[in-house]
Amino acid sequence: MITLHHLNQSRSLRILWLLEELGQPYEVVSYQRHAKTHLAPDSLKNIHPLGKSPVIELDGQVIAESGAITQVLIERFGADRLRPAIDTKDYASYLQWMDFSESSLMVPLLLELFTRSAGVTDNDFLNNYIAKEKHNLLSYLDNELKGKTYIVGDQLTGADFMLSFDLIMLNQRGLLDNYPNIKSYAQNLAKFDSHRRALALEAKYANSN
Repeated sequence: MITLHHLNQSRSLRILWLLEELGQPYEVVSYQRHAKTHLAPDSLKNIHPLGKSPVIELDGQVIAESGAITQVLIERFGADRLRPAIDTKDYASYLQWMDFSESSLMVPLLLELFTRSAGVTDNDFLNNYIAKEKHNLLSYLDNELKGKTYIVGDQLTGADFMLSFDLIMLNQRGLLDNYPNIKSYAQNLAKFDSHRRALALEAKYANSN
């Protein structure tokens, strides 16, 4: 049995969607962010020292980091349909996009979130860096998605699950209108029944505590 330690409004949504798509039995232990600080509860540290989510338990092992969890679950339960074959050119692209979502793209998104939350509006260097870097990355992604349904090849892969959380963040801030290919891509991913179920579950868990 897979156990997902799920924190609302977190990268854990990626894993919730993946589990719904895989169709493997799993259970969820739900956690809520603090209403004022927006931080994860200390109880998550009982599962993993960093106290962050997502974390899964699988075969007695605790596994953290959404990218690692995505790869482990796909290799174990969905390698035949959720990743390119290792001996193809698409495999290298798959790994690149898996990392892109948490390294290149996530950096300016988090910087923007933190600076706005902290009320930092007068740091021209930081604000200009965020705006320029975000535009460069989104323009690159938009160009790569031209004429595509999925980011790699012609199939849903772990790279799509990883990118999905970033796109939800962008869409919530109304930042996809100038990137039509990304917007179309996000809309296509949202059509998956498993994606809809994951969002419904996210809402359910958020209202259950």
